[in-house]
Amino acid sequence: MSRRPSPRVLEGGAPAPPDIPGGHRRIEEPVWRVWMQDLGRRQRRVREFLGLSQEQLARLAGVSQGALSRLETAKGLATPLLIILKINAALARELRKLDPALVSAELREAVELQGALTPSGTALGFRDLPLAQDEGLEELVRLYRETPERHRAGVLSVVRAMVRGVTTVLPLVLAMLVV
Repeated sequence: MSRRPSPRVLEGGAPAPPDIPGGHRRIEEPVWRVWMQDLGRRQRRVREFLGLSQEQLARLAGVSQGALSRLETAKGLATPLLIILKINAALARELRKLDPALVSAELREAVELQGALTPSGTALGFRDLPLAQDEGLEELVRLYRETPERHRAGVLSVVRAMVRGVTTVLPLVLAMLVV
């Protein structure tokens, strides 16, 4: 007869669900409830600022009015992320239609950030935000990260040698071309 291991116990004596590995703490539901209430309150505030009913916004977002209502009232803690993204995207589209003078700088910035999470046009992909000022730098960092750790020092040595070579040899070559 095999013994079953005793269930792990979270703070307050509640058993840990099976999907939470040992040693990790579960975020308490009241924290999520407050977060969802705040999210719903903010979305409702923006919807009302735009003069949209729940039915109109739901139609623009391609979700049910009930899903929007549950989100705004924090009744749906298990609201799928896709529904939240669709509602946010619809709100952002409508906000972009407003005269910029009517919208605060902070809200305009948030709407622009929302664009990074929203599918662009009819494409299935998302708009990429630049990670660095120079695309070459982004590629260099990506290549460095892809390099096995034991070879990274060698990659840096090669790059340093190339930079030194360019800074010492290039002026000489340019001087020879001018003559």
